[in-house]
Amino acid sequence: MTRPGTRPALEAADVFRSVESLVFGESPRLRLSPSQYKAFRAIVRCRTRELGGHTRLCGDCGRRDSSYNSCRNRHCPKCQAGRRFQWTTDRERELLPVPYFHVVFTLPHGLAPLALQNRKLIYGLLMRSAAATLRTVAADPRRLGAEIGGVTVLHTWGQNLTHHPHVHCVIPGGGLSAEGNGWIACRRSFFLPVRVLSRVFRGKFIAGLKRTFRAGELEFHGELAALAEPNRFEHLLNVVARRDWVVYAKRPFGGPSQVLKYLARYTHRVAVANSRLLELKEGRVAFRWKNYAAGHARQTMTLDAIEFVRRFLLHTLPSGFHRIRHFGLLGNRVRLRNLTRCRELLADSPATVEPTAAGPADSPAPSAPIETETPTCAVCGSERVMVFHLPSLIVRGRSGCSKSRRRASFDSS
Repeated sequence: MTRPGTRPALEAADVFRSVESLVFGESPRLRLSPSQYKAFRAIVRCRTRELGGHTRLCGDCGRRDSSYNSCRNRHCPKCQAGRRFQWTTDRERELLPVPYFHVVFTLPHGLAPLALQNRKLIYGLLMRSAAATLRTVAADPRRLGAEIGGVTVLHTWGQNLTHHPHVHCVIPGGGLSAEGNGWIACRRSFFLPVRVLSRVFRGKFIAGLKRTFRAGELEFHGELAALAEPNRFEHLLNVVARRDWVVYAKRPFGGPSQVLKYLARYTHRVAVANSRLLELKEGRVAFRWKNYAAGHARQTMTLDAIEFVRRFLLHTLPSGFHRIRHFGLLGNRVRLRNLTRCRELLADSPATVEPTAAGPADSPAPSAPIETETPTCAVCGSERVMVFHLPSLIVRGRSGCSKSRRRASFDSS
């Protein structure tokens, strides 16, 4: 594992640079959508001279240090630490003194190709269906009989970078009564029945998918073109409806500090972290992955660099899509009021989470050095340090985007 503040021996940006000629040459091997093109360029330029930065020059010993700006793209492996740190710090103030549960909803494999061609619609429906399922089952008096809330996080990848859309949900173990005058707690080691969640989730998602089809909002290209016919589309839904949908409930967290550790690892994750990359040699990339089918065995996978980039960019989200969402009691508009009410009913002051010993994955450092008012030299300690601004080398058009050629999406190929 790479120590905080050190550059890994191999980064995703190195792999991306190695295939630029194959992506933007005369005969491109990949065809990028606008959002994929933006992510590709951002990752390549991140913390390079192209984005500008600043240079520090010590007036005593002459030491010169250059620091370059981050791209801040949400798909860049190097730019998530700062955002993750701030986001989890904000969430720390919202924790309740109750057990928390983790539930995962997975989109069936048969619908994954349709999701690639309709990312915004399908991913949004997936997240809404997962949240609605939890609220519906929890509100049933036979289950919990309470109004609950939580946070949902969309992941679209598996360990080997293949397309595997699923939603992680973190939920407090209980909720408000229908009248709002009492806190109803679930059992200590059991939240809601998984089989019931699976069936309700399947019903809600398929119903939502039918509505989008009838409204003419879905697109069908390439091998999926035949699904534009109502009978073929209905047949696809009948096939996936006959199978059980995967809903996985993990063991409850040990306490609020465990919730924060989970959130720190998962909320701002990208398809593959730089720390998993092992080698780039002769146009092939080796990286670590966890094979769940083989008992979670840690293995090494090697792909052609262009295939690695293709898989990485499969997980680029549409512009403006929110992959972290709150629902129910913790919805953005009512969160503060509901948290105050819950704490009153739990007869407890606002939850305070004790700091834990943080490793790189648990409490990452900000993505850029924090500037001090009086910078000092790292070698001689002198305060006679001059800071020079390095302007960006990118020429931008009226839209704010760098001038370059866009290519069509390769998702359906």
